[in-house]
Amino acid sequence: MTTTMLDSSPTFSPTFLACGGRMAARIAAHDWSATRLGPLAAWPDCLRGALGTALGCGFPSILCWGAQLAAFPNDVCLPLLGECAPGTPLPDAWPAAWNALGPLVLRARGGEPCHADDVPVLLERHGYPEPAWYSFSCAPVHDGAGAVAGVLCTMTETTAKVRAQAALRRREQRQQRLGEILSHQVTTHAIDRDRLWRISRDVMAAASLTTGRFLTVNPAFTDVLGWSAAEATARPFMQMVYPDDCADVLEKLQMLAAGTPLVGYEMRMLHRDGSLRWLSWTISPEGELLYGVARDVSSEKQQADALRQAEEALRQSQKMEAVGQLTGGLAHDFNNMLAGVTGHLELMKLRLRMGQSGDLPARIDAALGVTQRAAALTHRLLAFSRRQALDPRPTSVNALVMSMTELIERAAGPAIALRTRLQPAVWTTLCDPNQLESALLNLANNARDAMPEGGLIDVETGNVALTPAQARRHGDLRPGDYVQVIVRDNGAGMPPDVVARAFDPFFTTKPMGQGTGLGLSMVYGFAQQSGGHVRIESRAGHGTEVRLLLPRHVAEPLPQLLPGACGERDAPLQQADRMGLVLVVDDEDDIRAVMSEVLQLQGYTVLAAADAPQALRMLQDQRGEVRPDMLVTDVGLPNGMNGRQLADQVRVRWPQLPVLLVTGYAESTVMKNETLPAQMELLTKPFAMHALVDKVCAMLAQAAAADAVQPDLPHIPRRVGA
Repeated sequence: MTTTMLDSSPTFSPTFLACGGRMAARIAAHDWSATRLGPLAAWPDCLRGALGTALGCGFPSILCWGAQLAAFPNDVCLPLLGECAPGTPLPDAWPAAWNALGPLVLRARGGEPCHADDVPVLLERHGYPEPAWYSFSCAPVHDGAGAVAGVLCTMTETTAKVRAQAALRRREQRQQRLGEILSHQVTTHAIDRDRLWRISRDVMAAASLTTGRFLTVNPAFTDVLGWSAAEATARPFMQMVYPDDCADVLEKLQMLAAGTPLVGYEMRMLHRDGSLRWLSWTISPEGELLYGVARDVSSEKQQADALRQAEEALRQSQKMEAVGQLTGGLAHDFNNMLAGVTGHLELMKLRLRMGQSGDLPARIDAALGVTQRAAALTHRLLAFSRRQALDPRPTSVNALVMSMTELIERAAGPAIALRTRLQPAVWTTLCDPNQLESALLNLANNARDAMPEGGLIDVETGNVALTPAQARRHGDLRPGDYVQVIVRDNGAGMPPDVVARAFDPFFTTKPMGQGTGLGLSMVYGFAQQSGGHVRIESRAGHGTEVRLLLPRHVAEPLPQLLPGACGERDAPLQQADRMGLVLVVDDEDDIRAVMSEVLQLQGYTVLAAADAPQALRMLQDQRGEVRPDMLVTDVGLPNGMNGRQLADQVRVRWPQLPVLLVTGYAESTVMKNETLPAQMELLTKPFAMHALVDKVCAMLAQAAAADAVQPDLPHIPRRVGA
């Protein structure tokens, strides 16, 4: 209470604490009455002056007072000592530094100023012990009578300097050791180099770009190429290069002269006996000098050639095996079909000879049925080989599956249930919808045949986004968005060896006469040709899942042409009275004649040409330009211009002219399976004549509707004359 009255007395003002910061405030707030120093107001002037000096110093400073060495650190020094009370004896206030600092303080307490540099101190400034170094200066503080009353310690941290000096010493020591090692290496390098030069089995040489000669060669040069060192250095090195490689070697010498090294450069050199050696050179240029190392790879080249020949022989053998399997199956099926057609034709001929014609329509229908089976077989073969003529259109897979549900159920039979799981908002895909229908029907039929006792067929659709890693698991499929169709059954399943061959043409596990072995081959070819992929997952006794991926097409599906617009598909062909001029181009005389006659019977005027040049001439008759209403042309035409090129040429004059491309297969260089332009469609041979008539009728109807909105050039449709 007395101390508080003294500290707050209006007659007492501790000016020596005015600039002391936090430590000054703590000193002013402390109750000193019970300490040896006594009340603050009673402190001697020497203590006040020394304390003011220490507290105001910009360096870490500690004033130690009295015999107890009461410590008064300034604010700069507080982080080193921590939160100690003012007046705490120095050994207790800073025990970590007392061993180093104590002797200096005691010497100064005895009246001897002292200084020490780079004194190690263990500190805990960051929560863990760490070594630090300081330079300490300790000076005695005298009272009014001249006696030593205290010690003023100032300090400067030298940790960075000490560590830098230590690092420098370590670096110098390391350099000294490295120097000793390098000295030893330099001493032994010449010996090692000479030994390596002598015993190396690789060719080593130095050459001059200026003289074009070897300067020196090692003994391996003689072992590999037969030339002695004297012979090798006495002639231009280009004389030892195989003549056919000289031009390439001169080009590489220009690169070396420009400073570009060569690594693994293979060339042929002449042996002294005239034979060839393959050498793989690594050459480093240094100015006009070249230093090279070469390895004789002649035996590797011979082995590689032998391996290539063996691989080629294996590929040829595998190809012949595949061709044999393909041609054998093809010959078997076509011989059966030809036997059926021939039998019906011979029976018709016999009936006509006997004057019996009552069953001729049935015989004709039977023969036509056999030809349709043959056409289906060729389509499957083309699908497997990815040369099938596709008519890709934006297609809604969900709508297509729903339209096929009844057909699949009828084909599956009453013992098999069909379940569809169609994901909403499935993307549109660009594919041939007819071929997709055929693929799904094939998969459904395979699933049915795998469940003779009945079961369940699941058909699922969905959207799939493949990452690059996922796409690589599907072969050469590109990353991106795909529409997925899954056909799954719970039938017998397949073992791995059967799954591995499931897509092979004419491979089937069904009994003789119950399968051609082309169903899955067709699905595979269709998927690949459409830019997609098909994959089978199956285990014996656990069913089969076939996953078909087709690329997403960002477009709305095109409306499908309703059946019956130009007559029922399966209705018998009838004579009609239609109008229009149709240009028919085909290099096969029989096909051209049949198509022309069928169209004429329908009422169309027909111009027939055997190739594109003749067709173009017919469009320019003596009366001037002839404007057709439609072009029907085969794709594979002779004489320098195919059907697609003819269509493009004619459409330069009449851009909206309907064009029907007819083909037995779509050559990749002609069709490329791209989306055909507007009012250009495709019809694949062989086809029924009513299919030709329906196509022509529908396309002319669409053209007439388009002309009504945006006419091309005015013309008058022509009717068949007499």
